[in-house]
Parts: sequence; structure tokens; C-alpha cells
Amino acid sequence: MPAFLSLILLNLRRHKIRAAISVTGVAFGVAAMLMIVSIVLGAISMFEGILAEESHFVVFEKNVSDLFFSSVSMEQIETIRGLVQVDRVDPMLVGIVSSADHPIITCFGVEADNPRLQKAQWLQGDRSEYGREPDVVYLGERSAQFLKTKRGERISIGKAEFTVGGVIRTQNGFEDGGVFMPLSLAQRYFHREGLVSVASVKLKNAQMSEAFKHSVETASGALVALKNEDFNRSYSQFRILNFTSWAVGVCSLLLGGMGVANTMLMSIFSRIREMAILRVCGFSRGQIVGLVFGEAGILAAIGSVVGLGMGFAGLAVMNRVPQLQGYVHAQVRPDVILAILLTACVTALLGALYPAHFASRIQPAEALRFE
Repeated sequence: MPAFLSLILLNLRRHKIRAAISVTGVAFGVAAMLMIVSIVLGAISMFEGILAEESHFVVFEKNVSDLFFSSVSMEQIETIRGLVQVDRVDPMLVGIVSSADHPIITCFGVEADNPRLQKAQWLQGDRSEYGREPDVVYLGERSAQFLKTKRGERISIGKAEFTVGGVIRTQNGFEDGGVFMPLSLAQRYFHREGLVSVASVKLKNAQMSEAFKHSVETASGALVALKNEDFNRSYSQFRILNFTSWAVGVCSLLLGGMGVANTMLMSIFSRIREMAILRVCGFSRGQIVGLVFGEAGILAAIGSVVGLGMGFAGLAVMNRVPQLQGYVHAQVRPDVILAILLTACVTALLGALYPAHFASRIQPAEALRFE
């Protein structure tokens, strides 16, 4: 075995440039997959945090494609508040508007006692003033920075002007880059009087989950109540984002696998006589195949290690870019790293299939005459 491994390493050293190109292809694929998947998972986690702030259930309109289109009436909110299982209900109206030089600004219409406001760090203004003055909004720290404004100033958001009542810092990047409005102001601004997008519900006892879910869906056939974990698994936008991120990552690694296949095939073409000599010296077809797969496996392993290093470095840089602070909160999970490494190895070995098959079919007598 040591001699076999030495032969594999010798072959790679003899073709350093080709090996380096293959390693680079796999490394870029691994780095791209790690960064894309981790950023998407982090974004999903932040969005989940917006909906699941100290709650057990998410209540929204049934059969809507996106929560932005969900409509839950305040009468339905009061009905839910009256259920015996419920401890508190936090309605929220979500909308997207634009401002000068900033095409997307997320607005959150929430009540003054919303937990996210209670837990936030108030950098400017006072929490007790929230909702007391008309046409006053409160900015996340990031939105205050890119809008270049502070407490007491007037700003344009969409087609209206508001006074900045305060600036807050939250643990959620989406919220930090958004605008908080008193719920009544948000309903008036978005022309959705008496409606909210979604409600977060905290129960008195988590064991009352089934009774609560049945009560909500019985009282109003237009609403659906999902546990936070069930919502995270079933929400279509999360599934689409997850699928897209993995698909892009796999495509990147497939390109790396094609690089390995090209390297191995060119290596074999340049070593046909050498392969023939190995066969004459007693190497079986299986050993020739093992030689090819061994080289591909080492290229994939080196490329994966280099790619992980590049990916972590890229995420670290993005976390420190001022324009992206708060929005990029990569979630690097051990199972994701394992899946990426497994995908990298599988694509590299698949790329070596044809070269291995070609090498195993070389006839010594004919190959020795090959020029």
C-alpha cells in the first residue's frame, strides 16, 4: 500500500500544472458552495427570527404564496387573544418600499409592547415614546446609516415623509436594516387599515399546541397556525432558497469535477506506454483503476481543504464589509460542511470514471507500440 500511494503521489508531482488546475477548480467549487449555502441559511435564520420572537406559533392567511400577501384582520387577532391557551399575541404588518438611492427598505409595523422593541438597544430615543406621536418612525441602526439620518430629522420613505423618533440596534440583520412603524401608522401608510400580515403567538403552555391550532383553524377557516419549526420546514420561499443555493453550489462543484476528469484523461493519454509497462509488470485492471481513482481522490481532498479555507476567508471578509454588516450572517453548520465535502469527493470521483475505464482497457501489446 505505501508503494502504491507513492506511485500515485509521483504521478501527481510529474503533472504539477494539471494537478494544480484541478485542485483550483475543486477549491473554487467548494468555496462557492460553502459561501452560498451558508449565506442563504443565515438569511433564512434571520427571517425565522423575525417571525419567531419569543413565540410558539405563526398565524397567517391560508393559501398565500408569500407572507407579504397575507391578511389577518384585527378582529381575528382579538379572537386569538381571547383563546384560553394564549399568553400573548404580537401582530406584525410587513411591507417593502423604496427611498432615494435605496430601492428596497423593509418596514415592520408592530405594537409598542412587541418583544423585539423591548429587547432592542435604543441608541437614540426612548422606547416609552414609541407610537405616541403621529408620523414618527424608528430606524434600525443599519438603515439609519445608509439613510444618513438621525433622531429628529425628516426622511422620505416611499411617497411620504416621516420624523425619525429613534434608532435601535437589534440582533437581526434584516430588522437592523429596516424601519419600525407603530402598527396603526403602518396600516394607514400601506392602505391596509385593520389588517396585519402575520401574528406570532406565545402559549401559556407549549403542551396546549394541538388545542390552540384546532381552535384557530375552527374559529376561522381562512387562517392557518403553524409551529415555528413546522413553518420553517414548509414555507415555500425557504424551500426555494434552499434548493437554489444547493443547486448553484452543486453546479460549481460539477465544473470542478469536469476539471478533474480532464486532468485525469490527459494524464492517461500522456502515460499510455507507462500504463502498458505496469500491466506487463503484473498490475491488474483493478489496480490501474485504483491508481486513477487514487489520484482523483487526492486532488479532490486537497481542493476541498483549500476551498474550505477560501470559503471561510470569503465569509470573514463579507462580515467586515461596512455595506453588508448586519445583512450577511452566515450560518456554517457541521452537516453542511460534511455534505459539501461529500459532494466534492463524489463529483471528483465521477469525473474519474471514464478515465479509469479507459485506462483499464489499455492492451499492453498495442500500448507499447503507441507513440
